[in-house]
Amino acid sequence: MFTLLQQTAAAQPQGASWTFWLMIGAMILIMWLFMWRPESKRRKEMQKFRDGLKKGDKIITAGGIYATVKEIKETTLLIEVDSNVTLRIDKNMVVADPSAQKPEEKK
Repeated sequence: MFTLLQQTAAAQPQGASWTFWLMIGAMILIMWLFMWRPESKRRKEMQKFRDGLKKGDKIITAGGIYATVKEIKETTLLIEVDSNVTLRIDKNMVVADPSAQKPEEKK
């Protein structure tokens, strides 16, 4: 009888092992579906937007500056903030196109 209890106690952890790995796999799958995949998609769309910038486009920088593109280089942009006020910024600091944003409804 004592050996029967030892056998069932030893068999239990082995059977629970595959459910542990199944749950870990399910959690990784869920994280990929709801976190990593959408972030990767958003990053690719943003890079495509930055690569498609051309002179005269209106942009918003990461610092919240609304500007117009004056000159494009490989990694930088020359932007015009106001008449005769220009800034050179890194392309990665462009975060949005103001014309693509929906106007907020006033109540």
